[in-house]
Amino acid sequence: MKLWQARNCIKENLTSISGDEAAMEAGIMLSHVTGLDALELLMQAERELLPAELNTIELMVKRRLDNEPIQYILGEWELMGLTFKTDKCALIPRQDTETVIEAALKLSEKHVYRTALDICCGTGCIGISLARYGGLDVTLADISRECVALAAENAKLLGVDVNMLCSDMFSEIAGKFDIIVCNPPYIRTHDISLLKPELSFEPRLALDGGEDGLDFYRVLADGFEERLNRGGALVLEIGYDQAKSVSDLLLKRNNGLYIEVLRDLSGNERCIIAKP
Repeated sequence: MKLWQARNCIKENLTSISGDEAAMEAGIMLSHVTGLDALELLMQAERELLPAELNTIELMVKRRLDNEPIQYILGEWELMGLTFKTDKCALIPRQDTETVIEAALKLSEKHVYRTALDICCGTGCIGISLARYGGLDVTLADISRECVALAAENAKLLGVDVNMLCSDMFSEIAGKFDIIVCNPPYIRTHDISLLKPELSFEPRLALDGGEDGLDFYRVLADGFEERLNRGGALVLEIGYDQAKSVSDLLLKRNNGLYIEVLRDLSGNERCIIAKP
């Protein structure tokens, strides 16, 4: 089978699952298997797939038709121009999170921050990006030992030195930081069963934010100030409809906080900055 034929075949098979993104996913799969970039796939459209390549593509398509996210199938995904290894122990890096990373980088540059804590780090994509682009001394923490190992591997693959810690939120965190970043579980427990089938592959531990989706924000609101250096900031990812509830929660603990809400590229409220 030639590359152009394979692309069309993959697209046709994936349309029922991926809709308008089927063509994109076909190109990503072919690039991953052949090692060719998008332009090379076009330039070499008449190239025959090797038997091993074709077999791998068939297995990938089968997994995708079972609703497994392409990010887990590939075993890696790009965020902030960096390629992170993915695993089912951790949330998939998503473009929405770039809003949080970019906000943290701007704050760090403006206030000359030196240290950062990425709590609920998962793949480590937030903290590693801060270390790579902002030069911060970063501590990555997660309750899952598998996630801590994954984040450490990603840091090594991307050539950054970070501190690793297994911690249930702030329980094992010592010292203070200039900036604390977090993308906590924030889906309401009742809503978990209503999510797209793809999300069933992601760890519930990283999704379930309790009855109202705010359980982890309560912990953050109660504990972040004592772990923040003077002049520091808390930067949080939030659900699209949680800006007011999370802001109110933070202000209830300290009504003198400066609060700023930022929107993602889709126009949804996605990030909260809190500064004492």
